[in-house]
Amino acid sequence: MSGPRRGRLVTIEGGEGAGKTTLQGGLERLARSGGREVVTCREPGGTHLGERLREALLGHDAEPPDRVAELLVFTAARAQLVSEVVRPALDRGAIVICDRYIDSTIAYQHHGRGIARADVDAANAVATGGLLPDLTVLLDLPPYEGLRRVGRVGDYLEREPLDFHRRVRAGYLAEAEQHPARWLVLDAVQPPEALAEAAWERIAALPAA
Repeated sequence: MSGPRRGRLVTIEGGEGAGKTTLQGGLERLARSGGREVVTCREPGGTHLGERLREALLGHDAEPPDRVAELLVFTAARAQLVSEVVRPALDRGAIVICDRYIDSTIAYQHHGRGIARADVDAANAVATGGLLPDLTVLLDLPPYEGLRRVGRVGDYLEREPLDFHRRVRAGYLAEAEQHPARWLVLDAVQPPEALAEAAWERIAALPAA
């Protein structure tokens, strides 16, 4: 990434039903109570193009795509989000809290689908221009519990076999173990308020830009 960045990028990761949206809302409230500008977004989505790609990919009647096509659609939506929303907000000094980001692609498309890591990393790098999160919060939950929480037949990712979701979880945990300075792993069975407070404590401790 070229040039200084004054804001902070926080990403929330986890499997289906882990509580990412709830945590995002809790962190937004805590940040606003401290007088910070906060921008929240989700992947895929967050822009007009991104939401259209989300519907095409994850709409209720959407069939599972080719795995390479899936990778490229997710990263295309990410490229638009970074350009249109994330970088401008960071340049203003905002805290950006994104529901999923590059590590979802690593967990789902590499660990889950088996696409070569070099290809996933290359797609992520092109989409983001090398923009990494300052902090990634992983809501860790056994896949069977997450799917039970979802409690319905949803998009094609939620309909994947349990073994797929187990690979995704194992991938997340492996990434967190390899890069502990950037990751915060939280047990997602905790109450939402406790999760938000634990994550916010880590966010507040991030070094000044």
